[in-house]
Amino acid sequence: MEYSGPPVSHDIPQVVPIDIRLIPTASVAAARAVRLKNFALPIIQPIVKSDQSKKNVVVESNSVSEIVEDSSNFESSVRVYSRNLDNDSDIGCAPLPNDSNHLLGSSAVEDFNDECNAGVSYDNCSNATISDSKESTLKSLENSSENASCEGDEGCVVEPSTQGNRTSAVTFRDSPSIDSIYEESDEDDHAVLPERPVASNDGKKGSCYKCHKRNRFAEKEICLVCGAKYCKNCLVRAMGCMPEGRKCITCIGYPIHESRRGLLGKCSRMLKKQLGNDAVNQIMSSEVSCEVNQLPSYLICVNGKPLSIGELVMLQSCPNPPKKLKPGKYWYDKVSGFWGKDGEKPSQIISAEMAIGYRINEDASNGDTNVLINNRRITKAELWMLQAAGINCEGNVHFWLTADGSCMHEGMNNVLGLLWAKKRVKIVCAALSLPYPSDTSIHDGVDVDKGAAEAIARSLEQKMMNKLLLVGSEQSGTSTIFKQAKIVYSVPFSEDEIQSIKFVIQKNVYSYIGILLEGRARFEEDYLVEMRRQQANEPGPSGDSGSVDERNIYSLSQKLKAFSDWLLQTMISGNLEFIFPAATQMYSPLVEELWKDKAFQATYRRRNELHLLPRAANYFLDRAVEVTQMGYEPTQMDILYAEGITSSNGVASVEFSFPKSSQDWYMESPDENDSAIRYQLIRVHLSSLGENCKWLEMFEDVDLVMFCVSLTDYDEYYEDMNGVRTNKMVASKRVFESIVTHPTLSDKNFLLLLNKLDLLEEKIEGSPLSECEWFEDFTPVMSGHPHRANSNNNPSLAQRACHHVAVKFKRLFASLTDRKLFVSVGTGLEGESVDRALRYGREILRWNDEMQPVNISMNDSSCESITNTIEPIT
Repeated sequence: MEYSGPPVSHDIPQVVPIDIRLIPTASVAAARAVRLKNFALPIIQPIVKSDQSKKNVVVESNSVSEIVEDSSNFESSVRVYSRNLDNDSDIGCAPLPNDSNHLLGSSAVEDFNDECNAGVSYDNCSNATISDSKESTLKSLENSSENASCEGDEGCVVEPSTQGNRTSAVTFRDSPSIDSIYEESDEDDHAVLPERPVASNDGKKGSCYKCHKRNRFAEKEICLVCGAKYCKNCLVRAMGCMPEGRKCITCIGYPIHESRRGLLGKCSRMLKKQLGNDAVNQIMSSEVSCEVNQLPSYLICVNGKPLSIGELVMLQSCPNPPKKLKPGKYWYDKVSGFWGKDGEKPSQIISAEMAIGYRINEDASNGDTNVLINNRRITKAELWMLQAAGINCEGNVHFWLTADGSCMHEGMNNVLGLLWAKKRVKIVCAALSLPYPSDTSIHDGVDVDKGAAEAIARSLEQKMMNKLLLVGSEQSGTSTIFKQAKIVYSVPFSEDEIQSIKFVIQKNVYSYIGILLEGRARFEEDYLVEMRRQQANEPGPSGDSGSVDERNIYSLSQKLKAFSDWLLQTMISGNLEFIFPAATQMYSPLVEELWKDKAFQATYRRRNELHLLPRAANYFLDRAVEVTQMGYEPTQMDILYAEGITSSNGVASVEFSFPKSSQDWYMESPDENDSAIRYQLIRVHLSSLGENCKWLEMFEDVDLVMFCVSLTDYDEYYEDMNGVRTNKMVASKRVFESIVTHPTLSDKNFLLLLNKLDLLEEKIEGSPLSECEWFEDFTPVMSGHPHRANSNNNPSLAQRACHHVAVKFKRLFASLTDRKLFVSVGTGLEGESVDRALRYGREILRWNDEMQPVNISMNDSSCESITNTIEPIT
């Protein structure tokens, strides 16, 4: 936070930041990987001495980019005890503790302890030179690992022991400098990120890493992280739905290998054959846009400075960014826009005047001429370019070159020539492989000014926009209202949104099928128990009770039973979202066969007995075969019935304006320009607000808070982790209290949306509202004339219940804030209902701006306080 108080008379202490990437750490390697020397993580590998007279041990060391940050496992497993070198006691390594078996494996612990007991020792790493007798050992280690180095300051060298059987202790060498990281990056064209999983294939060369079947000529898909290769039969099972692109399920969340960055967004032929175009496009989009797949900023060094995340974003989002940017060291001329690798001539001309990196060095491009451009000594190729432009370069001259190609003497105001305006300069640049600016980069200044003006205009438009915050408890219908608003106000769903909703629908359908299959198993078991009981009660010879036929109306075929067991096991393990809907093409024929099965249909007829099955499941299960097809496209009604908005189900927003409509029945003088006023509806999932709604501070600029409550929650319960049952309506009341009393929303107007009135009318007859302890005082007096129940003078039971709920929330709100709560009743699946509620919210904002009293009765005993003013929508 920035200090905004009065000035202080003393100096404020400053904390120097620490780069944790430069702290050397280590981790324990598996025993098999140590023996095979095929392990990406850094390892300290002891060399068993062959002669008691030789005490030198060379320790391999890896670059700092491969050092694992978590060293707690290594420190807790391997302890090296050292004592003062001045006394004659031994200095050795202690055996591993017994509790390290889970880290190394029992065989590795035994091998290590045997070596320690046999006297294997490690010597101190120092800067001493290597003796002639150890050169052969060092060369062999260098050949086995490209990162091993034991020379000079970079190596870990053992000094020969001079005191009898004295052993030595292992110490880590100092962390290498940042330059060594980029030197390695320049050589390999990539830098290795820490903690990357490594794939191991126990099969033969060319075999699949999962099924181990060998077919060298078959196409295989490679994991971008660990490099594992999978055949077409194992692709979906190994990678799931690929939320971050082509990665193994165990590699999700890890950065990709830099050598495979060129594969990002480039679909293979096998993936196109396995999945449909929509699924492939979604996977490629996620692969390119995923945050963890982005280029690490600290591996890009410009003018001697590693970039921050903000600087990398600025570099990649400028009008003319560097092409095919890879980890490494670069130089950048901020005035002219020249860009190139350290020690090389310029390779590109990017956008100028970007605040990235330090000041450019004179020897940035290793130029060997007497000419300097913007404080950089140029190469001979650039000198020939200047001569082709007719600029005199004799003697030691210093030029100033701007982004538009104007060349002048440093400190002078007269232009010697315009480089980019001469055609022969373009020919010379093409012949000498020098960059030539595009039209976009030449006019960067104009584009930047135009973009800044557009950004200012957008900022002003955002300030004039009315923001409506939509929030509610779980299953209250906020997502349905949000999607209905987009449909009512003709805001199209993007292709990504449609695909995301499609995947949510298909994944949910498989979860609905899993719930039905779980119920089928329970129904079958109950049926068999009942049959055995009936047969046991029937008179007859003893032993006949055990001859009950196991085949019954709820029995599945062997093929479908295997699919059922696999699906239920997948749901229990929590891997359903990783497998579906990517595997829809593979399992859709089984769904069609399952739907036609008599046992599944018998279970489906008893679906009302399965309390875990949501109400929306009936809508999609009737079309389960159609929904699980690869060519399925959701309709508007499918989108409304889908649970959630996106797969993440977090924060979503939509901008709209109200068209002129007859719904403005409560407006005395509608504004002619009201249709041009913009509104933003922000829907926030309750889980996104954090514990006690602490993230509400992010929405301090909203103008109206719309809290949604499901009218059908009064007789429904949920169980927490401790098995405590809580009424859903009481839980909504608690959430309402926490939001209303939040300091950020202390002066905001609140609109209560009572949703699902149509479902309340179906439920209220069989389940009284008084089942909820908060509404136990609900005792309405009903009329003896049911044909007049829908009139304003004689509302129905559902309308009376809705009024009672509204009054309860009004009294609660008034007791907490001493202000009025506005209420709107309706159904989220009806467009007219949502439109009426949002227009009512617009009118609340108008009343608040004009400081006019709101003409709404607060008489709790009158049904007209809601029904006449707000009119329940049916």
